[in-house]
Amino acid sequence: MNVNNSMILGIVGGGPAALLLLKNMVENSINLERIYIFEKNDRMGVGMPYGKDGSSLEHVANVSANELPNFEISFEDYIESHPPESFADFLPRNFNPYKVIPRLLLGNYLEFVFKFYIRKAKKQGTGVIFHTNCEVRDIVKNNSDNSYSIITSKENVNVHFAVLCTGHYWPKTYEGLVEGWFDSPYPPSKFTSPSNHTVAVRGSSLTAVDAVKTLARLNGTFIRLENGNLKYKLNDTSQNFKIEMFSTGGFLPALRFHSEDQAYSGKWIMSLDEIYEYKQNHGGFIDLDYVYDKSFKKPLKNRDPEFFETIKDLSIEAFVEKMIGIRRELDSFTLFQAEYKEAERSIHRKQSISWKECLAAFSYAMNYPAKHFSAEDMIRLRKTMMPLISVIIASLPQSSYEELIALYEADILDLTQVDKESYVEPHSKVGAVYHYKSVDDKKIEQHYPLFIDAVGQQPLEVKDIPFPGLQKDDLVSAAYLNFKNNDEASRLINADIQVHKGFNNNYYMNVHGVEINDHFQSLDPFGAIVKGLYIMAVPFIGGLNPDYSGLDFCDTAGKRVALSIGEELSDETSEEKVIV
Repeated sequence: MNVNNSMILGIVGGGPAALLLLKNMVENSINLERIYIFEKNDRMGVGMPYGKDGSSLEHVANVSANELPNFEISFEDYIESHPPESFADFLPRNFNPYKVIPRLLLGNYLEFVFKFYIRKAKKQGTGVIFHTNCEVRDIVKNNSDNSYSIITSKENVNVHFAVLCTGHYWPKTYEGLVEGWFDSPYPPSKFTSPSNHTVAVRGSSLTAVDAVKTLARLNGTFIRLENGNLKYKLNDTSQNFKIEMFSTGGFLPALRFHSEDQAYSGKWIMSLDEIYEYKQNHGGFIDLDYVYDKSFKKPLKNRDPEFFETIKDLSIEAFVEKMIGIRRELDSFTLFQAEYKEAERSIHRKQSISWKECLAAFSYAMNYPAKHFSAEDMIRLRKTMMPLISVIIASLPQSSYEELIALYEADILDLTQVDKESYVEPHSKVGAVYHYKSVDDKKIEQHYPLFIDAVGQQPLEVKDIPFPGLQKDDLVSAAYLNFKNNDEASRLINADIQVHKGFNNNYYMNVHGVEINDHFQSLDPFGAIVKGLYIMAVPFIGGLNPDYSGLDFCDTAGKRVALSIGEELSDETSEEKVIV
């Protein structure tokens, strides 16, 4: 596609999502008069995860070079020409495409390729203006010509297309108001003092691991022993330091293992044409069981026929219970150590753990039909499959495992499983009080001078969008899914689920975030496309995209948005020809 047009695009946010959108604009030769990119921080491409706002030297990504999107300049080419002196393991002579990348180093690479694609866009005829340290304060639609005014701290710009790429966002509750309360572990630089007491960390995911790594370095030192093992030694001023993680599942994240370069085939992912055809023949919905068979069971049968035979007749619920049941049989850290040995064998033998890899492929593939599920199927997915997926696809790097085990063996780190009704409230003086029931049903109220909420990025709602102009003019609306069965809907209407009855006696369920279509276009409250407005901001599309994180997701989303903009440009050009 090669569209030359006098149209202007504004990208709000200049992190990885914006980079991958620009990459796909360039690769598909979708040329505009100008692209404005507005980034509130001082660097392009890094976003929150890969710059100082989300990382320190100790934080590593959960991806390796062979798992990155296909950029025109590879990570290996980048470090060959830019040897990273601060990361000796990644000097060109030590390059290993399967080694996880330090997040700050990955950020340097992403910034480099962002500048490359800006230069390439300019060569193709599209002017690119990148504003850093520039906060977008509002986005307002101009009804006279359907353009948008992007109102920033530096200037106001009129654009024909606006794409939200605002990235991770943690709303503040008590942070800054209550001493010792933190709503996220980011930026890690806000933790500056040692803690000579027990610290509570809510969550046990990769976000919680980030918090643990930061706190550990403030209170002690990791020492590599002669036998290769890692040991943790407390500082003299932190002899009472401990970390207690709290998790409803009670599981630590699964370890990275050897991953095949081609983990799954495109034929196991539903295309848009297949989605629309299936809906036509199945009452207007995509069935979760169909996606499960197509995107998990079929790849698994191809990859690991022996394992497939053990689960081929199991429903989603039965499969999850089988895999979770195995995990429940062991203490969290005993299981953690066993999975490490399994992952090490996988890496040493260069043999994947097929069911885990296929589950990760399914998690990625289901994003695209998920917005066409019935409400019943989305409830099933959230209740059964997602808790397993969230643990398995975490891909915790081995270096992070070593640190957690060193802390555990030093009696510094523990994991407590809590009930779903558990909650945390600010203490009257400092920190927080954790309220929960133990596994033996005992009520516990425990005060912690330092509390960190580290459950990871949670999906946000329309009301959380920081641009009032989008809400005032109904340019965004709450996401929802229709029920297939009214009896099931009416049964749930008083449950802790947002079930509503529509005007036509139909029932629907609100899910988190905003309503978007398959091209990430915003939809208004009546379901109509809001022309020119696209939402790629992950916290606001999580309700309809269950696995919405990662560079691969941003790459696919970026391509869909780029092609959709190209189609809109083609339509504009066709209309102009007709008028002439």
